[in-house]
Amino acid sequence: MKTLRILLVDDHEVVRLGLATLLEDTPGVSVVGEAGSAREALVACERLDPDLVILDIRLPDQPGVAVCRQIVERWPRIKVIMLTSYANDDLITEAILAGAAGYVLKQVGNEELLRAIEAIRHGEALLDPQVTQRVLQRMRQTERLLDASAFHDLSERELEVLFLVSQGKSNREIAETLGLSEKTVRNHVSNMLEKLDKSNRIELATYAVKNHIDTYLNTEV
Repeated sequence: MKTLRILLVDDHEVVRLGLATLLEDTPGVSVVGEAGSAREALVACERLDPDLVILDIRLPDQPGVAVCRQIVERWPRIKVIMLTSYANDDLITEAILAGAAGYVLKQVGNEELLRAIEAIRHGEALLDPQVTQRVLQRMRQTERLLDASAFHDLSERELEVLFLVSQGKSNREIAETLGLSEKTVRNHVSNMLEKLDKSNRIELATYAVKNHIDTYLNTEV
C-alpha cells in the first residue's frame, strides 16, 4: 500500500514533536513536513503535496477552519483532519462544512489518532452520527435563510402568484385559483418582474424553482 504522506500543522512545537514521534513509528506513514502557522502550512502544501494534513483548529495568524477551506479548494486531493483541544460543536461543524474529513481531540489516545489516519487512508468517514446530524442541520438552516432572502421583497400575495407561475399556470388559471381578476394577476406579475429584475415570465418561474419556492411556502396553493 502506498505510504501516506502527512503534514503536521500546529503552533506548539511540543505537539508537533509528539505527533511526529508517534507517526514515525507507524508503518505506511511518513511525516513529510511541519508548519507552525497558516502561512507556513499553505507554503508547505504547495511545496510538499502531502496526502493528509493534521491541522490545529487554532493558529496564530488565521483560524484553522479558514486554512482548511483554502487547502481543500486549492488542492482537492489533500485530506484534512482538524486537531482541537475542545469538542466545540460550532467549531467542529464549521470545520466539516469547510471540507475537513474529520476531527480528532488532542486529548485522545494514540490509538484513536492512528485509527483516524487509517480511516482517511481507506476513504472512510471520521464523523460520529451526532456530528453528522449537526452539520446537516446547519446546512438546512443556511438553505432556509437563502430561500428567505430570495423572496424577502415580495408580499404574501405575490408569493402565491409566483408559486403558481412556477407551476406553469396562465394568468387566467391563477386568477381562478386565487379568486382574483386577471388584471390584478398581471399587475402582480409586472411588480415581481421589476422587484426581482427579471425580463419575462419564464425567468420568473426559473428563479422561483431555483430558490425552492415550494419549500419556502411550505404549502400547496
